[in-house]
Amino acid sequence: MTRIAAIGECMLEVRRTGDGTARFGFGGDTLNCALYLARLGAAVDYVTLLGDDPYSADLLAAWAAEGVGTDRVIRLPGRVPGLYTIETDAKGERSFFYWRDRAPARELFTHPDAAPLVDALPGYGLLMLSGISLSLYGDEGRERLGVTLDRARAAGAKVAFDTNLRPRNWPGLDAARAAYAALAGRVDVVLSGVEDEALLFGAEDPTAIVDRWRDAGATEIVVKNGGDGCLVWERGGMVETVPATRVERVVDTTAAGDSFCAGYLAARQTGWSVAAAAGLGHRLAGIVIGHPGAIVPAQATAAVAAELRGAS
Repeated sequence: MTRIAAIGECMLEVRRTGDGTARFGFGGDTLNCALYLARLGAAVDYVTLLGDDPYSADLLAAWAAEGVGTDRVIRLPGRVPGLYTIETDAKGERSFFYWRDRAPARELFTHPDAAPLVDALPGYGLLMLSGISLSLYGDEGRERLGVTLDRARAAGAKVAFDTNLRPRNWPGLDAARAAYAALAGRVDVVLSGVEDEALLFGAEDPTAIVDRWRDAGATEIVVKNGGDGCLVWERGGMVETVPATRVERVVDTTAAGDSFCAGYLAARQTGWSVAAAAGLGHRLAGIVIGHPGAIVPAQATAAVAAELRGAS
């Protein structure tokens, strides 16, 4: 199986409970994806920078316990990871508040101590990153990221990109558009959504979004469209619609997209069609949003992992 490098940031998560206390956890879009990929049997390493503090040690231990490779993590002396809090409304929709301006992960492509991590990326079969990853690195970091992706693709790797957009992470939408445009020609697998695309480029029919990414050079595209499911396409095939999974009760939509991406990529790694892989992604996301927090108990996702193993 192809080994995957998931690139980005994991932060400490603080969630208020009903009695006025708070509960610690952890999360970050590409880390969430990496963890669910590992649960589904994929070989995945997380690539990031952390601090030398006790919380960073706890993060590494938790990732390793889930089967995520941690050999591509470097800890910087005197630094601490970013932190975010979550507020969830009655419908399960969430709001995030961040303390991450000096998080080590922001320097992955510029800190001299991180050079061994960057140099190792062209050795992977699949590199996975997101719009949030892009927002971390600044202009210099994004330029070096682009060079690294070019080297990796020249060596035979594919690049998967989750368009996950957080406008508050950018100085303005013009900066985000420029960064997405610079990345577009370096992406093989696009995992997008109509909401992200509407913020960047205006509301479009999902088929127009498929066409735009296809014209940029992507060979495999998923466009999520909320309750209407998603459109999928791969080179040489037709655009197909895959319905969403019916969910009886939504508790928390955190990591819905991240877990969908994990289910999709894991299924594709084992030879599933794009439509079947999207269906598995929907089923996994449907389970995740029925629980609080980004990382749900392992037993909750065991049935999806067993489905993937049984059909492989």
